[in-house]
Amino acid sequence: MTNLLDDYAEIVGAVVIDQLKQLARPLQGMKVVHVNSTREGGGVAEILNWLIPFKNELGLEAEWEVVSGDRDFYQCTKSFHNGLQGNPVLIPPALLKAYEKANQDNAERMRTKLEEADFVFIHDPQPAPLLQLCPGRRGKWVWRCHIDLSHPYRAVWKYLRNFVVGYDASIWSLADFAQPLPHPLYLIAPSIDPLSQKNIALYPDEVHGVFARYAMNPELPLITQVSRFDRFKDPLGVIHAFRLVKEFTPVQLVLAGGGASDDPEGEEVLREVRAAAGDDPDIHVLLLPSDAHREINALQRASTICVQKSTKEGFGLTVTEAMWKGRPVIGGDTGGIRLQVINHHTGFLVNTPEGAALRIRYLLKNRDKLEEMGRKANEFVHQNFLVTRHLREYLTLMIATMQKGVERIEM
Repeated sequence: MTNLLDDYAEIVGAVVIDQLKQLARPLQGMKVVHVNSTREGGGVAEILNWLIPFKNELGLEAEWEVVSGDRDFYQCTKSFHNGLQGNPVLIPPALLKAYEKANQDNAERMRTKLEEADFVFIHDPQPAPLLQLCPGRRGKWVWRCHIDLSHPYRAVWKYLRNFVVGYDASIWSLADFAQPLPHPLYLIAPSIDPLSQKNIALYPDEVHGVFARYAMNPELPLITQVSRFDRFKDPLGVIHAFRLVKEFTPVQLVLAGGGASDDPEGEEVLREVRAAAGDDPDIHVLLLPSDAHREINALQRASTICVQKSTKEGFGLTVTEAMWKGRPVIGGDTGGIRLQVINHHTGFLVNTPEGAALRIRYLLKNRDKLEEMGRKANEFVHQNFLVTRHLREYLTLMIATMQKGVERIEM
């Protein structure tokens, strides 16, 4: 239990690592299984990529399982996602049947492992029915919701609530997202891994190389949004804001992202974005593979300002990543972005393309303020949104769940 933890101690300090070891002591040897719907693409997969090795390093036996399904299954779960974030959607019975059938098939495949685990963490709606399909379970089951459920379409939430009401606990990113359930609700914000390929420091040559690679002008300010091609990320609104800025200031825009295997709408949105960009030589729409972590890292570091103009956002790890690199972020005034972008300090919160354009122009004209915001952004992430804080809260939840009903827990 040395190499990985020692690397993080250089960033967060030895005391933080000692706290993690202390918290993990009563959990030694426990079997922990995390289940989600994709192994690559999206913030959940990124978090699990570091969370599983970290838990194993601390002496737990952690594994990661992924549910699979056919096209109807993913179409159904995408509709869940849209409905839970407030869009009125009508889901045909055939898609609901495909959703339930896929979970039955996945339960058959992994039932023994899930029933023998001491802790099972089920991420988001896709695998939510697995609880009811594992009647022989002996451990604690926790539903982890990464989605903004502050104003769900009630019919969708009513259907899904039947699957999550029986969990021992649930985890939410913000208090505003949580819905009433008859078990303990915990708040745990997501985080980034500062030592991942997406966040480590890069040599200047690698950062500057993106300009030549994508035929961009290194003399022009670069505005960048990194995200999946999803309507909730409002890429068309970003293009609109960019064009408003460009009327007054020479500037260039990158919209970079990839798809996720559980998102069937991505290709359609990408076509809409490319059509909106047209033949503008200063708009660069980049469809990157899911493992292009260093490329995204370099793009964010090469950027003057980063944008995340979401209309709904569970958290927004790309906001955290950009802030970690010392970039001010202009973000949508919604969801988890509000946890990170402290208005006028680490960036700006906006509601419209016009508002985004106004803030971009302000920062381009006030470089001292831009640099000050970038420094504050980096420090804010350092204090609040690194993996060690996230892991500490997971371990604390596990101990609390084991000690249900105990008023004071002695460590």
